[in-house]
Amino acid sequence: MDLQLSVFLLFILFTAGHSLSCYECVGLTGSCAEQTVKTCPFGSSQCQSVTAVAQAGDIISKVKAKDCAVDCQSGSMNLGISKVSSSCCNTDRCNVQDAPDPSNIPNGKQCFSCDDKSCSNTVSCSGTEDRCIKATGTFGGQTLVVKGCVSKSICDATTSVSNVQGISCCEGNLCNGSQSVTQSVLILCGSLLSYFLMH
Repeated sequence: MDLQLSVFLLFILFTAGHSLSCYECVGLTGSCAEQTVKTCPFGSSQCQSVTAVAQAGDIISKVKAKDCAVDCQSGSMNLGISKVSSSCCNTDRCNVQDAPDPSNIPNGKQCFSCDDKSCSNTVSCSGTEDRCIKATGTFGGQTLVVKGCVSKSICDATTSVSNVQGISCCEGNLCNGSQSVTQSVLILCGSLLSYFLMH
């Protein structure tokens, strides 16, 4: 009996002292070529890889990032002007692979999306994006709205995004309404994207 207790206590000591290690990088040119290994801080239980693609007119920008995460969900989000996909795992250095580029294969679902003039645009959802999302935030005294497609797993995890007061998800085509806005949505998109890149 004493031997079993001793082995159990040794196991607890060894596993309690083990910190998760993940790859870390930010690739602003669409590549995460220079990645380093990082020992995650206390509370981080997952490794994350993120790929974000933003488009403004004919200009397309791709960002890849890897880091430790406290609460991470695999999936994707499409806000019309930007798309993000996230891959999560929970073993040492498991985020060696980049998150896949957000899928361009439509799944038949459509949601409303916003630009700087209106929220009556539509976007075709793709991959695992099975929900519509609507998020509101207040910046500089103005209320901003973003809308688009999102995977259920990500929608369930977006309960506390900084600077965003309301996030709601719904099922069904175009269920996230089409009210118009006149403010720029780039600030709010940035908050939602930074949640996935840095959370």
